[in-house]
Amino acid sequence: MPRIANGAIPSPNIWNAPKVYELENRAVDPEGRANAAMRAIRPWDGATVLDIGCGAGYHLPIFAASAASVTGVEPHGDLVELARRRCTGLPNVKVHAATAQNLPLPDASVDVAVARWAYFFGPGCEPGLRELTRVVRRGGAAFVIDLDATRGAFGRWFQRTVPSYSARAVENFWSRQGWQRDKLDLRMVFQRRADLEDVLRIEFAHDVAEEAIAETPGLELPYPNVLRWRYF
Repeated sequence: MPRIANGAIPSPNIWNAPKVYELENRAVDPEGRANAAMRAIRPWDGATVLDIGCGAGYHLPIFAASAASVTGVEPHGDLVELARRRCTGLPNVKVHAATAQNLPLPDASVDVAVARWAYFFGPGCEPGLRELTRVVRRGGAAFVIDLDATRGAFGRWFQRTVPSYSARAVENFWSRQGWQRDKLDLRMVFQRRADLEDVLRIEFAHDVAEEAIAETPGLELPYPNVLRWRYF
């Protein structure tokens, strides 16, 4: 059994299918729009960066290329080991087995914090947001990248898979917390049709995934996201 940090909320796609999720990471946002949007708000060159829910560490080397130091936090022990292996040879990267609500970092020690596809549901993540308030220093910024369930076929498939999801409740939650939002019009581009189909099958319920596959010709699909952010 994998080691799971106490209090972790399961992430069924990457936890159950890390190899397929790696294909998804490679396919998402080939233009780098998400990182460009964050950089326009708060660059991380020479900064201390925190990646919350870093998974197998796909984005850690990207941050490490220009940041002074990068910390990845991931509750799934097997993914932590994959992230550490990926970052072998990067002395400015550390990866910890921990949760967003119990970050193993000192107060006011982070310039830029990023949670990418790790805070979908808004209400319930208050303990993690309190930890951000603790660890992000004055002048820093935190970013949350989410799927935008109100737009496009991808949003429709998601809402059918998670019928309890309320986009209005999520928006109200983030507004009350004082976060700002921008649309991110991303896309996924695959090298093989089989990879696209495998990714849709880990993202959606079985019947929804099969419909999504039938509705999606070719090797790419729109992936509407939202960038949420705030300064500290």
